[in-house]
Amino acid sequence: MNIFEALRESHERQRTYAKALIRTSGDTPERVDAYKQLKSELQAHETAEERHFYIPLMEFDNGVDLSRHAISEHHEMDEMMEELDSTEMSSPAWLATAKKLSEKVHHHLEEEEQKFFQMAGKLLDDKQKESLATQYQKEYKAQLSTPA
Repeated sequence: MNIFEALRESHERQRTYAKALIRTSGDTPERVDAYKQLKSELQAHETAEERHFYIPLMEFDNGVDLSRHAISEHHEMDEMMEELDSTEMSSPAWLATAKKLSEKVHHHLEEEEQKFFQMAGKLLDDKQKESLATQYQKEYKAQLSTPA
């Protein structure tokens, strides 16, 4: 498995969880579960992806701007999650922020898969792609098992 395949697996989960989240309503167990799933998936993915994909890409001149852009989008998503954490789940404002988060997640994943992966594919050799996948998956699993 290479780093792109490893990242895509998590991307698919993120898409599923983001879609599920915005179909929930009120302060319900479904909304609580959907949000918990998305939040833990995003946080584990972001941490592992930054360490084992974006930081290695910053070693290349062509990888710096791309990595900075992606990491800044991670921060935007983190801020939206902080906003959700401090907003009443049953309020309209909560759903509005959840929808913004879902849109940001979809935009970010699309951009990574359409643009960033192509450029990274040219910068990294096959051995690096495989080794980064192994490191990413190990970190990702460790992050998921760490309570928030």
